[in-house]
Amino acid sequence: QTKRMAITPGGMEYYGLKPEDIVVYSLEGDKIDGDRKPSSELEMHRIFYRKRPGVNAVIHTHSRFATTLACLNWKIEPLHYLVGYAGKDVPCTPYVQFGTCELAETALNTMGDRNACLLGNHGLLACGHDIAYAFDVAEQIEFAAELCYRAKAVGEPVLLRDDQISAVLDAFKTYAVRNK
Repeated sequence: QTKRMAITPGGMEYYGLKPEDIVVYSLEGDKIDGDRKPSSELEMHRIFYRKRPGVNAVIHTHSRFATTLACLNWKIEPLHYLVGYAGKDVPCTPYVQFGTCELAETALNTMGDRNACLLGNHGLLACGHDIAYAFDVAEQIEFAAELCYRAKAVGEPVLLRDDQISAVLDAFKTYAVRNK
């Protein structure tokens, strides 16, 4: 059976979306179902499904604080243990034009084995083994981005040491797993 991905259409308000608005593609890039034009970031989603084993959900958002940091081209250092939802930190790509294969490759390479990265001058990209976890990653990294912004407004945040964030990542192997 062909592996498939569902993606929201481009240019539509999310709160008005209906199930029939979702577009379905094969991982090879063939449209399978849906009458709408897919998000301009189709390739950025597709590359993670194709090249990151275990990634079954990708969320791209322009959440306020993550996008603010992305516009500063800052990465999010481990100032709070919840950064661990992404990995040891949340890197930021350089700016690359939206909707391009170059952005897809840049995001994949920048994220590495993490679950999130900031897209320079653009927004946040989060992924996970399912949509609920990818959403959790996006929410927790938005929280960390807000903490980073606020902390830097008054000084330099005290960062977790490498051994501390590594311990968090080990603990998250069981802590951040949803009950089935």
